[in-house]
Amino acid sequence: MSEFWWCVKHSRVESGDGVCPARRRLGPYPTREDAAAALEKVRERNEEWDAEDARWEGSGG
Repeated sequence: MSEFWWCVKHSRVESGDGVCPARRRLGPYPTREDAAAALEKVRERNEEWDAEDARWEGSGG
């Protein structure tokens, strides 16, 4: 089974040999498409967590 990563340094999907170091990657993802959507998923999760933090802190979110 192949695994795919999103490289935040090069802004590209990587797989196989020669991928960037782990500190520069998001993943692994099961498909190339999932890896390509990694930053969007991060943005969505950050928005959800920010809203949850706001609710927790009582600011209504």
